[in-house]
Formats: sequence, C-alpha cells, structure tokens
Amino acid sequence: MLKEKLKNHRIILASGSPRRHQFLKDLNIPFIINVKKVKEVYPGRLKHSGITDYLSELKAGVFRHELRKEDILITSDTIVWHENEALGKPETTKQAFEMLRSMSGKTHEVITSVTFTTSTFQSTVNATTKVTFKELSKEEIDYYILNYHPLDKAGAYGIQEWIGLIGITNVEGSYFNVVGLPTHLVYETLLEIASL
Repeated sequence: MLKEKLKNHRIILASGSPRRHQFLKDLNIPFIINVKKVKEVYPGRLKHSGITDYLSELKAGVFRHELRKEDILITSDTIVWHENEALGKPETTKQAFEMLRSMSGKTHEVITSVTFTTSTFQSTVNATTKVTFKELSKEEIDYYILNYHPLDKAGAYGIQEWIGLIGITNVEGSYFNVVGLPTHLVYETLLEIASL
C-alpha cells in the first residue's frame, strides 16, 4: 500500500545502521542508502528529545542543496536518556561498562528522532520508550562487552542481543524504537508525505 503511494518518490536513507536498513525492507519501502559524515555535536542546553531532534536535522543539513523534487531523505538519531544525562555511543569498552553498570537495576529512556526532508519542507518526529534492566552482574556486563559490539550502539547495548534477552525486565512503548527506528511513526509520516 505505502509502496504504491511512494512510487513517484525516491527514498534516501542516510544511515549506516543495518537495523534501520532492515526495518525499511520489512516495511516494504524501496530505498537507497547515502551516508555522509557529520560531526555530531549539539548545544549543551539541549535535553531529552531536543538532542535527537537537533542531531537528526543536522544530519539532513548536508543533503539540503542536492535533493531532487521526488526525493524524501530520512535521517535519524538515537540516544539513551538516563538520570538526566544523554548516553550516546561509547568510545571505549571501559565507557561501555560504566554505561551498562549505571543502568543496572534501573529504568532509562531510549529516544529516537526521525527527520523527513524534501526539497520544499522538513518534518521531525520522535518517540520515547522506557526500558528497565534487572541488576546486572559484573560478569554479565563483561561477557556482553567481550562477545558483542557495544561501541556502535547508543547506551552501549542492543535490546535484540544477549544482554536484552537476559537483562531487560520491562519495556514501555515501542520496542522497535529501542532497536533503532520508531517504525510506526516512519510509516505514518511517509503516508502523509505521499498524500501531499
């Protein structure tokens, strides 16, 4: 249904995330991938979804002058918001350990913003999901860091991986948002744009 409505558009996904690629495939949306490097720095005054909205729109800015009339560019950003602090991707395994230990036995929020940009307008949507971890032992955190790849994930974990299977006790909101994309919002927004 959406695929038919989008037949006159070209969807450009500006993300290197294999999880986001798979989501668009699963939604049956034809797309191309075009990733440009952006320095992901945001003003310190921003909080919560203000950070992901800003970064998602920042990633779109580098494409602004090359979008054709039929193009719909999709950019996005995800952070973990915990104890009034944004947790992005850890730079070291030590940092990954500290992040996971800080979330152990507590509830944090995963926020993803998605920006849709055409040659004439821009729209940003976001979703927040609350995730609760059980008390994680040092051995469990060490095992996860050693056997998986926490450095390419906001908050140092993937909910779909081992740590999620053994450690997450409650999810309030969109599960897919935690994996990397609020798919329900992507679908609804693309439907709206296709109808313009």
